[in-house]
Amino acid sequence: MSDIIQLLPDHVANQIAAGEVVQRPASVVKELLENAIDAGATSIKLLIRDAGKTLIQVIDDGKGMSPTDARLSFERHATSKIKDAQDLFNINTKGFRGEALASIAAVAHVELKTKQENEQLGTHIKIEGSKITDQDVISTSKGSSVSVKNLFFNIPARRNFLKSDTIETRHIIDEFQRVALTHPEIAFLLHHNGNEVYNLKESNLRKRIVAVFGTKMNEKLVPIDEKTDLIAIEGFVAKPEFSKRKRGEQFFFVNDRFIKSSYLNHAVVNAFDDLLEKGSHPSYFLYLKVPTSSIDINIHPTKTEIKFENEKDIYAILRATVKHSLGQYNVAPLLDFNRDSTLDTPYKFNSKSATSTPKIAVDPNFNPFKAELEGYQPKEVSFQKQSQNWESIYTPVETLESTNQEQLFNQEETTEIGKTFQIQKKYLLSSIKSGMVLINQNLAHQRVLYEDFLESITVNEAMSQQLLFPVHISFSKSDIEMIESMKVDLENTGFMFDSISDEAVVIKGIPTSITESKIALLLEQLLEDMKIEVPESSFSHFDVMAKSFAKSLAIKTGTKLSNKEQENLVNNLFSCKEPSAAPSGKATFKTLTIKEIDAIFNSH
Repeated sequence: MSDIIQLLPDHVANQIAAGEVVQRPASVVKELLENAIDAGATSIKLLIRDAGKTLIQVIDDGKGMSPTDARLSFERHATSKIKDAQDLFNINTKGFRGEALASIAAVAHVELKTKQENEQLGTHIKIEGSKITDQDVISTSKGSSVSVKNLFFNIPARRNFLKSDTIETRHIIDEFQRVALTHPEIAFLLHHNGNEVYNLKESNLRKRIVAVFGTKMNEKLVPIDEKTDLIAIEGFVAKPEFSKRKRGEQFFFVNDRFIKSSYLNHAVVNAFDDLLEKGSHPSYFLYLKVPTSSIDINIHPTKTEIKFENEKDIYAILRATVKHSLGQYNVAPLLDFNRDSTLDTPYKFNSKSATSTPKIAVDPNFNPFKAELEGYQPKEVSFQKQSQNWESIYTPVETLESTNQEQLFNQEETTEIGKTFQIQKKYLLSSIKSGMVLINQNLAHQRVLYEDFLESITVNEAMSQQLLFPVHISFSKSDIEMIESMKVDLENTGFMFDSISDEAVVIKGIPTSITESKIALLLEQLLEDMKIEVPESSFSHFDVMAKSFAKSLAIKTGTKLSNKEQENLVNNLFSCKEPSAAPSGKATFKTLTIKEIDAIFNSH
């Protein structure tokens, strides 16, 4: 029998490795930016064309590479950071596996220009699908320039899985922000299709955060600073009043590496206690320093997950640190907020003792109860046996008085309205000829609002209500760019913009179906939905908007509905074209026939 196991060719192995390392254009951006930082760059430029599908170029002023190193850098497992297995437990750089450039070169056209500072000439290499097509000597500036063109040119199936330019650009900006926030001492520049998105100067951490997320961020930040033998924590959390409905501005960095950790996020949220509204999420920028030997960062291909040796201790320290800072800066209420500060002992008296013992005069004949005891007569307590009407237990519900009936339903958290009941402030139960129908009030209202919005956007002329005072809402630069791209579509829904700047939008009119207090929430939700999926056709664009608006404005679980509101919701739902499903596809109601109900009781 012939052998069936064989070694894969290098170019196939590289493509398989690329599947782990290069998932989308943003993956390339991350790897190239981290390489530039490891090279000691003080200034890094990122140039993007067509959301990275056509071009991703990173230019740095780092130490550059020799001709031999330049060629070896595209070989698999070629790295300058690891010499033996023990080094894996003492990693202080971004990249260390030696797979990034090889993986990128396997699925794109790559061009490298690099020169070391003490050399007069540099090296120019061209690679297509892992094959070096050209290597020359070139006159270039110190550092490296890596251009990645036509990503996934040789894997059309992978290219077809990429999302729209808007979504891919969003992912690129996310990676850029993470790297820029980690290294405020480095200047960063980002251009997309020739337009400047970010121009970040060398600065400190606070200024870098403000430069990335806008000047309004400065007033939101509460400093964090704590050092222990186990961990050092610094950075900022945002004040509770600036919390968001979506988890957007939440950043953990461990040893200058961005990570994701639901465990640590729980520690931060816990520190806020009852300071956050239900459903809100705090913003934070937290930088943790731990001994490299106490973590394992090699447990995920993208290196965004870390295993801590003392995670429970770190959780406790992080929670206590954030809680302490919120209290220290008068963000969190203190237990002794009514304390008289004049009673505080000055620090200079902390070592002094009392100069003399105070004298105490006591009246041995004083009786504080004497006046109350004079003339006191105990009252006679009588117990009257109450009759028990046991037959009332079996009285039908219909014969109870209306007040007793309302109390009964309130005890079960059920409100009766004719043939419709609200259960647990979440469902509506209504009687029908064939049995009963159970309706999810949130999903049902989403369906009603979705069809109303879609009709007003696509069929009817949008109606706007003028605001008495224009509303100013701050956004990050990347979000502003997305709002500008949707400006015409938003105006078709009834929004009226007074101005759009680099950091804020000013709204002077809104659709008649929403209130002023909902504007910020509505736009934040829309941005999040658009980041997840931005369709290409204009109709689908409106469809996503209608879904997003409906999700934001629908009646939430926990809302008590009046009799009239329950009736209106049920009637409006069954007047919809597609009443059986919410815009997300989830069922809005479930019907139980008499036979199905009988089967429940006859099954035992």
